[in-house]
Amino acid sequence: MFIPGILISIATFPGVIVHELAHQLFCRWFKVPVFEVCYFRFGNPVGYVLHEPAEKPYQSFFISIGPFIINTVLAFLVAFPAALQFKFNEAGALDYVLIYLGLSIGAHAFPSTGDAKSLWHSVVLSPNTSLLAKIMVTPFVGFIYLGALGSFFWLDFLYGFGVSVGLPYLLIKWLA
Repeated sequence: MFIPGILISIATFPGVIVHELAHQLFCRWFKVPVFEVCYFRFGNPVGYVLHEPAEKPYQSFFISIGPFIINTVLAFLVAFPAALQFKFNEAGALDYVLIYLGLSIGAHAFPSTGDAKSLWHSVVLSPNTSLLAKIMVTPFVGFIYLGALGSFFWLDFLYGFGVSVGLPYLLIKWLA
């Protein structure tokens, strides 16, 4: 089933907003100046953060993969209380909203191909980066591109579902 990406982004806009916020947060944490932020728009890309180049390779790395970290943790935390309610058959309307938010946020955890390009140029192609840093970052760039390819097969939504529904369910089952 083919659904245009813009329709998916509109339906899951909270995840797009958190994705861009994660980039911005890592920029702030590393004191990398941010020039412009667009959390969501009806266009391509649906969101972006324009910032100054990071000084160190690890900063570029974390700014690029920041959404994976932040969106994953937040998707789990937002959906976990709702998962408890579903487990005990006491789910209400708010719980459905929390599951939707968790799934939406988790589905946008994967860094974009733009993030991969930025990481590639700022670390791998940079003459100022050590060989060790280049070797360590290269597989991550490949994984980002594989994730983008996997999104054609709904991998991003499977991941979002796993983090926001599957992981809380397994944790509740294990602890109960």
